[in-house]
Amino acid sequence: MTENEIATMIVDIGFHIHKDIGCGLYEKVYQIVMCDELERRGLSFQSEVDVPIVYKERTIERAFRADIIVEDKVIIELKSLAEISDVHRKQLHTYLKLSDRKLGLLINFGSILYKNGVERIVNNL
Repeated sequence: MTENEIATMIVDIGFHIHKDIGCGLYEKVYQIVMCDELERRGLSFQSEVDVPIVYKERTIERAFRADIIVEDKVIIELKSLAEISDVHRKQLHTYLKLSDRKLGLLINFGSILYKNGVERIVNNL
């Protein structure tokens, strides 16, 4: 399955979550529900993943913690904020670059309209 196919499924899951339980809850709630839905759809994933990086030949364990990594290809960064800022976009882009992944989804469940709360962040895709 490609990154884009995975992302399509994730965006659809997020849409249904937003529609069913609404916006503005704690991020952890959305993370639990997202993981349940990923499992229902048969997608493999890891949640709260400590990701190591290599910096100047030194491995730094737990350099960052990804909210969810799906099919070992797509990073999901979940938020529940009134507004996403550039720092959130840059954070996810850095996660992609350092983990050598190509696609990330920044999903903000704080957005009143779901479509305004989903952003694709790419790294050489």
